[in-house]
Amino acid sequence: MELKRVDRAELVSYPCADRIGFAKLTTMAFNGVDLRPMRDAIMAKIAMGTVDAGEGLDLSLIVQLLGDKQMGLAVQDEVLAFHQLFRSPCSLEQPKLRVLALAAVMDVSGNTPIEFLLEHSGTELQTLYVVNGVELPSPLPEHDVAIVIASDSEECREALRKIDRIAAHWPRPLLNPPQRVGNLDRDKLHRLLHGIEGLDMPATEAMTRARLSDLAQMDGPLADIAADMRFPIIIRPRGSHAGNGLAKIDGRASLGRYLAGRPEQEFFVSRFVDYANDDGLFRKYRIVFVDGRPYACHMAIADRWDIWYLNAGMAFSESKRAEEANFMRTFDDAFAVRHCHALAGMAKCIGLDYFTVDCAENKAGELLIFEADNTAVVHNMDSPEIFPYKSPQMNRIFDAFAAMLLHRAGGRRERPA
Repeated sequence: MELKRVDRAELVSYPCADRIGFAKLTTMAFNGVDLRPMRDAIMAKIAMGTVDAGEGLDLSLIVQLLGDKQMGLAVQDEVLAFHQLFRSPCSLEQPKLRVLALAAVMDVSGNTPIEFLLEHSGTELQTLYVVNGVELPSPLPEHDVAIVIASDSEECREALRKIDRIAAHWPRPLLNPPQRVGNLDRDKLHRLLHGIEGLDMPATEAMTRARLSDLAQMDGPLADIAADMRFPIIIRPRGSHAGNGLAKIDGRASLGRYLAGRPEQEFFVSRFVDYANDDGLFRKYRIVFVDGRPYACHMAIADRWDIWYLNAGMAFSESKRAEEANFMRTFDDAFAVRHCHALAGMAKCIGLDYFTVDCAENKAGELLIFEADNTAVVHNMDSPEIFPYKSPQMNRIFDAFAAMLLHRAGGRRERPA
């Protein structure tokens, strides 16, 4: 069904289920709070037939945070079968702005964790889940600005297509349009960013298990099969994140062993880049782009190439934290200036209103891109005692995000007469 262009007055206030929400529950889990009593209390309500949709969606997240992804997704499917619109907690009784987030039916990592960005902004956040077999409501729910928070993953493709069919006629500003979100897949991203001055992103090839099995058994250079490819290579299952299934492969025998230990049928493969500094340590950066402007998010330092923040031991090293603090403090005058052409070119080519980039610097001083994403977790959960420099920087990002939404909505919330 195609939505016609509608007048702003035609937007409708639908029943909206209140939830504890992603930000609060994830922060509780991050801080070591036992979520099992909350899980059991909601389960008791289910047994009595008194649970509401918001509590059901919270239960889905709690179960996933407790480690049972399959059960959590099953609960989510049951809830979303009869209700799709949810409201997150707002820090003001009279919100400054109404934001409609368009989400796909995914696990906890499949949609932008937008609650962290808006938690203390005085913004009313409603999330509409785009469910297979269920049309988007027409008229749409009341809102001042909308944003697509579904990812580029295969599981989100149908949701993105459904949003895209009516995106041109959306009655309010629509940020992070679905066509551009779909360009973030690793192989597409390389083609999109190719040729930007000062930027290095190794060619990424999508390969099937059958093709990789052939590579593991045949002779000759890899370049005969894929341009810019040679051992060592980096391989990961297609759609994986946070290092799941990521490996460095030094030769055909190790490729065969890797495949023997993985169940997936599709993989991403690229050449390995040694980006260690002269001190032998690897440094990986996360940059947040808001309305085209880059902001420092974090810096991870480790003696291993397969680095992300949680395995870098930043909390246990004062020297690492001092370096990260300096990176944040000097970002606008140092890193952002050093890589101004690469950052500006990337923002223009990707064209999203909000996204993140994980990157490093190669030995030639270029910006080495690992991935771009619209669903990476950008948060302020770290201990202010251990990371006193983080909260001011995170608040800069949150303030910029809220200001962008307010600006795109026309500078003020329209209230009914």
